[in-house]
Amino acid sequence: MKYLEFINKKISENVAAHEKIVLFGQNINAGSCIGGMTRGLKIKEGGMIINSTNSENSLCGLGFGLMLSGVSSIFFMKQLDFLLLSIDHLVNTFNIIRSLKLENKASFTIFPVTVDNGYQGPQSSLNNFAEFCSIARIPGYCITNKKDAEEILKAKLTKPGFRIITISQRLVKEEIIDPEQILFVNDEKTVFQYNKEKDLTIVSFNFSFPQANELFLEFKNNGINASLFNVNSPIETDWKKIREDVKTTKNIIILDDSNSYNIAANSLIVDLVSDGNLESKMLLKKKINDRWLFPNEDLMKIDYKKIVLEWKNRL
Repeated sequence: MKYLEFINKKISENVAAHEKIVLFGQNINAGSCIGGMTRGLKIKEGGMIINSTNSENSLCGLGFGLMLSGVSSIFFMKQLDFLLLSIDHLVNTFNIIRSLKLENKASFTIFPVTVDNGYQGPQSSLNNFAEFCSIARIPGYCITNKKDAEEILKAKLTKPGFRIITISQRLVKEEIIDPEQILFVNDEKTVFQYNKEKDLTIVSFNFSFPQANELFLEFKNNGINASLFNVNSPIETDWKKIREDVKTTKNIIILDDSNSYNIAANSLIVDLVSDGNLESKMLLKKKINDRWLFPNEDLMKIDYKKIVLEWKNRL
């Protein structure tokens, strides 16, 4: 099943189980349906679907207003970067709600698409979800595979309070990855562990899980057994489980496909260095060049065989 098809199925299942909910966004049940993400949404009696105009600041205010009125809602958006237009509500309105302890009156979820497939010019340079969430320490979740989609959407999509959940445009038409197992997921749904071994720890951030999974398999084919983690939250989270794993493996490779000089992975590296357990580390990230303002491929390419060879030579 395709990435978008599966996520849309899970959204529909969770929304259909909700007694009263308002869904809104441009053409969410007409026309393009945001590239198909909201196609076929059905709600129970008492709910509402609104095909809105493009007015992100007003629509974000609408969602917070509904939440304060005790009505749960989801705002579906075409592009993550358009959230910049609603920065006043994301910062000021949300902070007022928190300071008055009104977060749990209802659920408000913003569900944008992160433009990370390239050939978009400046828009695709703004794919670092962490930079949005850090504006006001907003709870945020990236969806990268079948397992995290099920866990995050079930636990967070309509939970009282405010959060942003985003998907990758780059992965929309790809077959969704289905890890064999989840060995660990924390209560916040921000850290997932898919494998535990003794030689190496692999951790992915943002939407780099497909590359991390491919690297994990390449190491496995070469007789190197790796633990595999994905950090689904872009804001600082409790990665105690990762730190414990590195105590055993002593080695780590971190992947982050964010188009930013400030990546969430840096914080994990600082903590691991402070622990004093690392014998070797490698950070795989995008190289930001002079063409970032222009349409370009904009992919984090990895030579998996070369990385494995380099790793063997280090040890």
